[in-house]
Amino acid sequence: MKKTLHIQPNDNVIVALEPLYAGETAAGITLLEDIPSGHKFACLSIAAGQPVIKYGQPIGHATVSIQPGQWVHSHNLKTSLSGTLDYQYNPVSNPIEARPGSRPVMAYRRENGTIGIRNELWVIVTVGCIGDTARNIVNTFRQRHPLDDIDGIFTFNHPFGCSQMGQDHQNTVKILQDIVTHPNAGGVLVLGLGCENNQLKPFYDSLEQINPQRVRCLNCQDVENEVQSAVELLEQIYQAMRHDRREVCDLSEFSFGLKCGGSDGYSGITANPLLGRFSDNLVRYGANIVLSEVPEMFGAEQLLMNRAADRATFDKLVAMINRFKDYFLSNHQVVYENPSPGNKAGGITTLEEKSLGCIQKAGTSQINDVLDYGERIQKKGVSLVYGPGNDLVSTTTLGACGCQVVLFTTGRGTPFGGFIPTYKIATHSELAARKSHWIDFNAGILTEGVTLDEAAEQLVEDLIAVLEGKKTRNEISDLRSIAIFKQGVIC
Repeated sequence: MKKTLHIQPNDNVIVALEPLYAGETAAGITLLEDIPSGHKFACLSIAAGQPVIKYGQPIGHATVSIQPGQWVHSHNLKTSLSGTLDYQYNPVSNPIEARPGSRPVMAYRRENGTIGIRNELWVIVTVGCIGDTARNIVNTFRQRHPLDDIDGIFTFNHPFGCSQMGQDHQNTVKILQDIVTHPNAGGVLVLGLGCENNQLKPFYDSLEQINPQRVRCLNCQDVENEVQSAVELLEQIYQAMRHDRREVCDLSEFSFGLKCGGSDGYSGITANPLLGRFSDNLVRYGANIVLSEVPEMFGAEQLLMNRAADRATFDKLVAMINRFKDYFLSNHQVVYENPSPGNKAGGITTLEEKSLGCIQKAGTSQINDVLDYGERIQKKGVSLVYGPGNDLVSTTTLGACGCQVVLFTTGRGTPFGGFIPTYKIATHSELAARKSHWIDFNAGILTEGVTLDEAAEQLVEDLIAVLEGKKTRNEISDLRSIAIFKQGVIC
């Protein structure tokens, strides 16, 4: 295993792939300080104010003079980003050749043509104040049935659906409707209270392409015993879905959400490049790839814009980026207050550095569409969807737009899962070994002699197994949550 990585020839920093210590020689340079694993050290003299280069791009500027062998981090490197920017469309074409033939995958084909990878029964609440009631309903139903003929019954709590105004209320309605109609659910009970802003009747009546035998609704205030009444409805839904069976589908019919901008210094050299190669491979198969977490694109957004399929897509991408920057500014917040303390502990210093790792998940293919929050996938290939960097919100956003599974790169580790399978990819082997009950795939093998193409093929095969029923770590641990983006006030 190599001790260091010099990513691009013009980089003036080198990444430590293991802890290095003052006085030892690494990459031909005598180290002047200890260098933690995943962190950077200078390989050239960098004057104060001069750009620090990583991935062949500036990741900020030196705040003091830095000598070869010195640790480069928050004490001597600062972001060069500020305010809003003007963008130019400089299209870069890199067509991805389609793979001949098809790749069969066993999955659930729903009546409306959508494809699910699980056959689950869900209870979705229109308002947060009946979340615990939904949990009691689910637990009661579980006690009555072994559920060995479906993939389980679940509910996902949230705090919204009432006391919301304007766009926040519309966001809640849209995301919950997207969840209700997601093909990973073979049946859904929509549970309302009765007095909330998110009224059950208009919510239910505006659902599109549903089978009323599989999607039912109940207002708790309308019945004497809401648990008993809900369980009776669940019995009917269960009978309608319990005989569903997987059938032959094609990999081109699936959508994959890719998330996490970068959580440590390994993200941009292992897990995110791996997802980039995975993305290109899946585009070749005709599948859909979706990225979110808009603020984590700040700094490298021009590189994504250059890959827009056409001027209209470029304009939508510019609007998405500026809209999110305006969101920060309208709330009197610093646009570039990133990375997090955990990111910094793992070796990421600036948002430029984080974003250059983030965008690698999109591979090299063109960006075909830009989606608003809660909007469904419209076009084949790679799309971006409006959403924040928050892990749970972005995972929910990706599931709501139509992804059947989310691939989440992590260098710090996290156990959580969304309402769809949430597949965790470790950026380094130490995390994969230490938190094996959290991690589904170890991208650290890329620093241990495995090539990017080999790792990507392994990842594709393992993901196909997940599509066909293999449980992700979050599913095994029964860790499933949703979160909805809130932009305004609660009244």
